[in-house]
Amino acid sequence: MPGLDSLPSHPWLMAAWAACFGACIGSFLNVVVFRLPRRQSVVTPPSRCPSCQARIAPWDNLPVVSWLLLRGRCRRCRAPISLRYPLVEAFTAALAVLCVLRFGATAHAASAFTLLCCLTAIALIDWEHMIIPDPLSLGLLAVGLLLAPLCGPGLWRALLGAVVGGGLLLVVGLVWEKARKVEAMGGGDVKLMGAVGAFLGATGALLTIFLGALLGAIYGTAVLRRGGQAKVAFGTFLSVAAFVVVFLGRELVRWYAAAAGLAR
Repeated sequence: MPGLDSLPSHPWLMAAWAACFGACIGSFLNVVVFRLPRRQSVVTPPSRCPSCQARIAPWDNLPVVSWLLLRGRCRRCRAPISLRYPLVEAFTAALAVLCVLRFGATAHAASAFTLLCCLTAIALIDWEHMIIPDPLSLGLLAVGLLLAPLCGPGLWRALLGAVVGGGLLLVVGLVWEKARKVEAMGGGDVKLMGAVGAFLGATGALLTIFLGALLGAIYGTAVLRRGGQAKVAFGTFLSVAAFVVVFLGRELVRWYAAAAGLAR
């Protein structure tokens, strides 16, 4: 069996290792998504069944596999286990593989995976609770600035990205609130875009805001046409937009430059 230092020369083995690692991170994200909005510790107590409070044994806590073996039910009380748990684990496994395939076995891949995992938790929490917890947004901002000199856009570009991303949403929110007398932008969205800007720079932050607004507008219009109330969890759409920018940002910028006649 090749060692970790030889994984880059064995793409399938590297992908399998990345998938296993990503699924384990997804298992932890499930804990974060459930506990953090409820102001509970994500470290203690150990994972328990929310129905009968029985502690989940290690062999029943294997990402994806345990849910399939248990047929989606608690071993003790047979209460159903949400499908979200294996889906998040499978999703983060796929994310890890995509990051390695896109960026190689590099620090850049690890940085992108860190950003995307946090955005996954933020998207799910904001969709369900309409909040973005500060430990996620501010923690992500701090990590982005720390990693910027090593595998990001560089410290100054990261700082500029944080200011542009968070500052633009802050200004738009203040102007809208003053003009319409209603709150347009939550503080969580501002902090989130500061963090995204720290990872992706000013151009990436602007592209994320544009795509997020576009996705939110499409969703809101669809809901209104069905006669519902369009209460948009903007952080979720910003997170989805940032996913697109991480993997396709450069291509989108080049396409726009060419379409606008700006490319040389």
